[in-house]
Amino acid sequence: MPHSANAKKRLRQNVVRRERNRATKSEIKTHVRRLLEQLLAGDVAAAREQFRVVVKKADQAASARTIHPNRAARIKSRLSTRILAASRGGSAAAAAPAARKAGAKAKN
Repeated sequence: MPHSANAKKRLRQNVVRRERNRATKSEIKTHVRRLLEQLLAGDVAAAREQFRVVVKKADQAASARTIHPNRAARIKSRLSTRILAASRGGSAAAAAPAARKAGAKAKN
């Protein structure tokens, strides 16, 4: 437990910030999950609309440093790849993992 007044204030601030950061991260995950469900259902138009929401939330979280900017870029890139594969008629569920596996094999 903090003893000084300054340490007590820092603890209060950290608790508030942790709750806000956790809520933001959870919100991003929820929107990503919805997007993936729409892709699995074959609704590419709705997935594209959901992608706009995910991009906005991820960019906001990255600019506030709640998540690392590279993580936001990674989320957007992976989802974009899946949406593109689904719009071309490919399997949306297997598009991104297959691409990553091929990239990993090429590096080795």
